[in-house]
Amino acid sequence: MTKPTQRRRIERVRVAASRVIGRDTLAAEEPLEIRVDGEQFAVTMRTPGHDFELVAGFLVSEGIAVGSNDIAAMRYCTDDTPLSENTLNVIDAGIRGTGSVRAAARRRHIYTSSSCGICGLDSIQAVETATPYDLCADRTTVREEIVSTLPALLRESQELFETTGGLHAAGIFSTDGTLEAIREDVGRHNAVDKVIGHAYSEGRLPLSGHILQVSGRASFELVQKAAMAGIPILAAVSAPSSLAVDLAERAGMTLVGFSRGATFNIYTHGDRIV
Repeated sequence: MTKPTQRRRIERVRVAASRVIGRDTLAAEEPLEIRVDGEQFAVTMRTPGHDFELVAGFLVSEGIAVGSNDIAAMRYCTDDTPLSENTLNVIDAGIRGTGSVRAAARRRHIYTSSSCGICGLDSIQAVETATPYDLCADRTTVREEIVSTLPALLRESQELFETTGGLHAAGIFSTDGTLEAIREDVGRHNAVDKVIGHAYSEGRLPLSGHILQVSGRASFELVQKAAMAGIPILAAVSAPSSLAVDLAERAGMTLVGFSRGATFNIYTHGDRIV
């Protein structure tokens, strides 16, 4: 199994002092080819680990897996190389029902980098996917004191970040501040896909009454992924984009940014935070 971290030789530099040769722990980044019913669907750059959850969450966010039984099975495949090696970097997902038709319409034509979760779609219209859940009907509320504690709770649980300093995190919290699941990855969108895929594999979608806390900024794609999982509240430690705010407003999602201890900004549907 490919490890999520790697060791590398480095030179530690302190200005006006001698350089020291040592080793550093790095966050691993490798490509993952996602196939749907044997056909290439997308390639993403990710940190190895929880790969099946990543694929499940990705297919949820793409609107391909909606019901709990839409993914029939997943398996690692061999690369299309002369040696036909199984590098654990190719996963094929078998889809039931109409998901295969939706997959054909949304198949990516370039790889998805660790910083972009929507790269490679054919059109602007394909970027935004309609969520099957009515977030406006979710009247979840959470105390502002709880929201203020979530970034620190997320950070305390980032085991890989502790050793590498180079991974994003996404955590699912209940409204009393209980961390129910956390995943880390070099890509913000991958971390979110992994934690959503975890919930999907447990049959817990939609994640009504929950909060998604992320370690970076709140981009359009993260708001969309949260909406596709039925999450009513998204909080980020950094800034949201204008498009993220627009989508959250339309979707009925509460969007929080710059959540850093005792201060945070509410951008949309602030009535959920009391």
